[in-house]
Amino acid sequence: MSNKTNFALPKKNLVLMGIGFVIIVIGFLLMLGGGILENGAFNPEIFSFRRVTLAPMIALFGFLFEIFAIAWIPKSEKISK
Repeated sequence: MSNKTNFALPKKNLVLMGIGFVIIVIGFLLMLGGGILENGAFNPEIFSFRRVTLAPMIALFGFLFEIFAIAWIPKSEKISK
């Protein structure tokens, strides 16, 4: 009797999904910060390039990478006709 578990996706796809998850987390971490100052004054840092442009683009790339990781079929799994 075999103890091998068959997953829906091969190991390579799961590794790629892990990489995509890390990219998404990095994108969200780049959005952190820039809150209200100690004296309650407005902090214009919340509208920095990093938080408004760069971080969402990185997070979006991570989500697109996740779609690729799920849909990608390794060469050994492809069915030849």
